[in-house]
Amino acid sequence: YDNIIRPGDNPDLTKERKAASFNLWKMQCFVHEGEDVVKRRKEILEFVENTREFDDPIPAEFLNREEIVDRGARKAKAMTDNADAIDGSDFFGEGLYFQSLVIGRELHSMSLHYGMFLPTIQGQTDDDQMDEWMGPTVGRAILGTFAQTEMGHGSNLTKLETTATYDPKTEEFVLHTPTLTATKWWPGGLGKSANVAVVMAQLYTNGVNKYQGPHPFFVPLRDHDTHMPLKGVTLGDIGPKFGINSNDNGFLIFDHYRIPRRNMFMRFSKVLPDGTYVAPPHAKLGFGTMVFVRSIMIKDQASQLGAAAVIGIRYSAVRRQGEINEGAGEVQVIDYRTQQFRLLPQLARAFAFLFAAYEIKTLYMLVTEQIGTGNSDMLPELHAVSSGLKSVVSWETAQGIEQLRLACGGHGYSRASAFPDIYTYAVGGCTYEGENIVMLLQVASQDSGKARIRSWKQCTDEDIIHDFEAVARRMIFSSYDRLKSFETTMTKKEAWNKCSIDLCKTARMHVKLYLVKVFLRRVSACEDAACKKVMHTLATLYAFDLISGAAGYFMKGGFMSELQSELVQSDLYEMLEVLRPESVALADSWDMSDLELRSVLGRRDGNVYPALLEWAKKSQLNKTEVLPTFEKYLGPMMKEGRAHL
Repeated sequence: YDNIIRPGDNPDLTKERKAASFNLWKMQCFVHEGEDVVKRRKEILEFVENTREFDDPIPAEFLNREEIVDRGARKAKAMTDNADAIDGSDFFGEGLYFQSLVIGRELHSMSLHYGMFLPTIQGQTDDDQMDEWMGPTVGRAILGTFAQTEMGHGSNLTKLETTATYDPKTEEFVLHTPTLTATKWWPGGLGKSANVAVVMAQLYTNGVNKYQGPHPFFVPLRDHDTHMPLKGVTLGDIGPKFGINSNDNGFLIFDHYRIPRRNMFMRFSKVLPDGTYVAPPHAKLGFGTMVFVRSIMIKDQASQLGAAAVIGIRYSAVRRQGEINEGAGEVQVIDYRTQQFRLLPQLARAFAFLFAAYEIKTLYMLVTEQIGTGNSDMLPELHAVSSGLKSVVSWETAQGIEQLRLACGGHGYSRASAFPDIYTYAVGGCTYEGENIVMLLQVASQDSGKARIRSWKQCTDEDIIHDFEAVARRMIFSSYDRLKSFETTMTKKEAWNKCSIDLCKTARMHVKLYLVKVFLRRVSACEDAACKKVMHTLATLYAFDLISGAAGYFMKGGFMSELQSELVQSDLYEMLEVLRPESVALADSWDMSDLELRSVLGRRDGNVYPALLEWAKKSQLNKTEVLPTFEKYLGPMMKEGRAHL
């Protein structure tokens, strides 16, 4: 704790840190997959803190829309100017971390350039296209975005209306927006920043089977010198949003806009000069970019929930309110069992999601390597796992952040806490890159016996996994039987719609089974005994909390008895008590600096109240003692009121 406990820290927070039963450094290394990673995090943090280009003269919370867009663009340029400070190939690790330190929970004009445009260039181009487009993309000679979503169709890729019709006479594609609902809507950076886009459009070629489905195209949008829209292109910003307003999300309309034949991405699909269409070896090969983004999202969402848990736990350790024993003085609110029940299951979820992110990254890299050799066998599994995780993780992250905000009382409502920014940033993940229910329905496309769980101190990891697998299996059979029953009297699509709620619930249970397996497997590989013991209790708490929340499914058909269900609940409360002394140290194991957290409530030193007052003094309204509103409205009103007394 040499770098955590310092003179002048809040004594309650120091007391909590000294109560931990494990070595913090070893736990941080376990959480972040190695000593080298933790050391690099500290090196990158030191670099950012000592680079003046990254400073904020005014805290971002006090900026208006135009100012925060300007801040995002300024910092994006500064960040990429200093990209040599990190391993640029490690966007999942060092890239995300570097960006979080520099810009925080705001995206910026280059977010999709690196997050989707560049990966598409890497994954979807043939050799000649790679040679032509990669250099300008990496060198920032062009600024790209990814234009897929349309105003009227969202994530329904097969029903997108934007068309790309091949003209063999000129060897060009004609891009067109045939209806208002076909307007591209939401792509980040599209509004005012990007001058090039990957555009998903429905491909039409000559021949009998002229419709070929959605395909990506490399499309110039603005003049390189003037930045004015090119003829046939109409685009702009879509306006303020629930959050992430530093990003100029945009709209895009094409009016019979022509691009060369070679501007279609042709690594897998091809259109020959005469219009002959060459199909890809696997229908899902073109979706690599979105799968990549989902894998990044899972890590990002885990980090947001982790940050919220760190803030909630630290603040709950320094906040004193109410008495448990009369006359004993106000207690730390973390001593209340209800507070522990709000905090610790969310901390457990954050770890589960983080470990799942590591696994999906490994799977993504493996599948990408196999695709390079022509093997696409594991692509459906990657698509299903990433879709399911994206859905469950983003939803539960949003719910968890709100619980943690509520746990911080009134101060949690202030932007000083960071909760409003964490929530509005994270909750967007429930929709973008695939709406959650749609993702679950993609996932939805064995002997169980009786429940084995008895007591958390006696049951094994295998017992926990057995019970989850059994319930998930029963839900599959039930949903399948119901689906087949409906198919006897209606079409398959109608039957699917009738069963969609059950299918979503089944898919969620399977994703939770996956998360429990990953958490337990990761913990079993921990080499430090003290860290392993604490983290295993946290993993068991996670599993028992899931069982408690889905008790109806576990008790259905007598699989789990009422006594077992009651035992799960009582054990859950007992684990809260066991983990209570470890909670602050577990929060510290995320290795989140004050710069990364950007929260007055979650400060490392715990000195929340003086910091809150200093933060409030920075409000732009405090630049002057008297606002113009007094002279214009309030002063005359009160003067008139006094005159009538």
